[in-house]
Amino acid sequence: MTKVDRRILKSQEAIKNAFVDLLSEKNFDQITIQDISNKANVSRRTIYLHYMDKFDLLDKLIEGHINKLQELAEANSELDFIKGNIIWFEYFEEHFLFFSTMLNNKRGSSFRSQFLDFVFKALDVEVTVEEGRNKGLDKDIISRFIAGAYVELVEWWVINKMPYSPKMMAERVGILIERII
Repeated sequence: MTKVDRRILKSQEAIKNAFVDLLSEKNFDQITIQDISNKANVSRRTIYLHYMDKFDLLDKLIEGHINKLQELAEANSELDFIKGNIIWFEYFEEHFLFFSTMLNNKRGSSFRSQFLDFVFKALDVEVTVEEGRNKGLDKDIISRFIAGAYVELVEWWVINKMPYSPKMMAERVGILIERII
């Protein structure tokens, strides 16, 4: 395993945090590399060492969160939907600014479609149409239905400033998913 310089990680984290802060204040098109540089207290050169441009920064930021959700799903794959969802909803809460910004912002459509695709793939492996209440139905339709509902609920929850606790959301959503699957 390669040793990563903590200064690099610290700079990248400052850049990401500054970018998310700026996205919560301004439209993506209005944000410049200089704005990010000023807010992160790093040079423009430092930003360009890590990212090609603000589009690359946004893509890497989204990819990082999707990858983290994937890691959480894999690490907790033995849990039922309720317990597994608690971990995700706690992650959404912990990274509220990112998720609220992505789901409230015009550029968020890229995040939303990637998130939807990720949830679809995660749920698709759980859906069975060989037996039980879904016997004979189309697996793709069931998986897309659940994924769409899940993403909509997360979006609603985040945009409304998380009116319910992560635990309560996870329990309710988990029960609904288990009823369908």
